[in-house]
Amino acid sequence: MTDTARVFNEVVAQRRSLRALLPEPVSQEVLDQVFGTALRAPSNCNSQPWLVHVVSGAKLDELRATLPGRFLAGELSLDFPYDGKYEGIYKERQYGAAQALYDALGIAREEKDRRQQAFMRNFTFFDAPHLALLFLPEPFGLREAADLGMFAQTIMLGLTAHGLGSCPQTALSFHADYLREQLSIDASNKLMFGISFGHPVPEDPANQCVTDRAELSDVVTFHS
Repeated sequence: MTDTARVFNEVVAQRRSLRALLPEPVSQEVLDQVFGTALRAPSNCNSQPWLVHVVSGAKLDELRATLPGRFLAGELSLDFPYDGKYEGIYKERQYGAAQALYDALGIAREEKDRRQQAFMRNFTFFDAPHLALLFLPEPFGLREAADLGMFAQTIMLGLTAHGLGSCPQTALSFHADYLREQLSIDASNKLMFGISFGHPVPEDPANQCVTDRAELSDVVTFHS
């Protein structure tokens, strides 16, 4: 294995969804490096169908103060349908991921209030100093959404390589209209999800959560 391959494997293995982040901001130099490098992500016909708004400082604090109440009041809007319903092995993985998080947090199955509190931390961005909101411009659809996913993964790998933590959050897509309004974003840009990121809190129980992965043979078939 080459040194480059070894480093790549380490970065991919280290990237996890971290849900406890320090308020200390990331330097603009590092932000430029991470997002600038991510621009090399592949896309259909090099269309690069993505727009990113990175929110920090006072504006992020405003969103942190308002999103929880809006969610609890049912003031929601989505650009893309989502029902969270999975079947078969996909449902098992969904439940397994939730259980891994609750186990790390020491939350029992019957502690519904604590489970709700853990979920609501999505809307305060896990105390992160930065939030990246990823938008798919009209008229792009499913194919280009895959491009956006590749771009987002490249961002998160870049953050990991710089010693930072991140958490992708589809929960933030429930506030599409409100976030566009607050950030003066044109309605033609559709919100896919957000990524909270910053310096991780290593000892926090939430950051001890590790979800499992399928076996290689379960998802990859080699033909010759």
